[in-house]
Amino acid sequence: MSTLFIADLHLDEARPRITELFERFLISDEARSARAFYILGDLVEAWIGDDDDAELPTRIAHATRALHDAGVPVYFMAGNRDFLLGHAFAERAGMTLLDDGTVHDVEGTPTLLMHGDVLCTDDVEYQAVRAQVRTDAWKRQILSMPLEARRAFAAKARSDSKSRTGRIDETIMDVNQGAVESAMRDAGVHRLVHGHTHRPAVHDFALDGVAAQRIVLGDWYDHGSVLRIDGDVVELRGLTLP
Repeated sequence: MSTLFIADLHLDEARPRITELFERFLISDEARSARAFYILGDLVEAWIGDDDDAELPTRIAHATRALHDAGVPVYFMAGNRDFLLGHAFAERAGMTLLDDGTVHDVEGTPTLLMHGDVLCTDDVEYQAVRAQVRTDAWKRQILSMPLEARRAFAAKARSDSKSRTGRIDETIMDVNQGAVESAMRDAGVHRLVHGHTHRPAVHDFALDGVAAQRIVLGDWYDHGSVLRIDGDVVELRGLTLP
């Protein structure tokens, strides 16, 4: 048995093959035999509320609920695209919600789990916006809007995000090593798993003189990406589109 991690799928009706790959992976023998299955944020391109009546949320809920019903615990941590996902959908989908910065024992090793955006401290503008939209007042305001208004708002937010990404230095959008070390030190761990940056890699370094590891999950734009941890084996690999 192994523990599986995915993040940054950005599922969207415009990319149906990625949704099909997600569904196919969740019914695979590998997923069905996992000790636990973690989704560390940005499961969808935009989450407009648990009351969304579109087809995609229903397909997601069916896939994750089936995995849960097969006996595999499914954990979900919100990212910057789906932080409006709440308890109603999580219950429907058979997912346990995790706070960003949760520590779980993964194959015998205490592991800090994060989406990763909070570690990008060099991007001051993004962090200011993040702080604003995560307030309960902002969430209530958005969720009180009609569904169609929320869809339009989400579409504009995606467009603005793409425009901003294209005009700022990519290094600013990566994690800050000092923030990484501080988060791991505060959590009392020497392994961190996160997504968000779309730069899949396993980084080995020294934290206060002790061997440490930061594992970055890949995105699901051109293909899938999964992290498998089985005992001492850490495997980060791609998944082929159907």
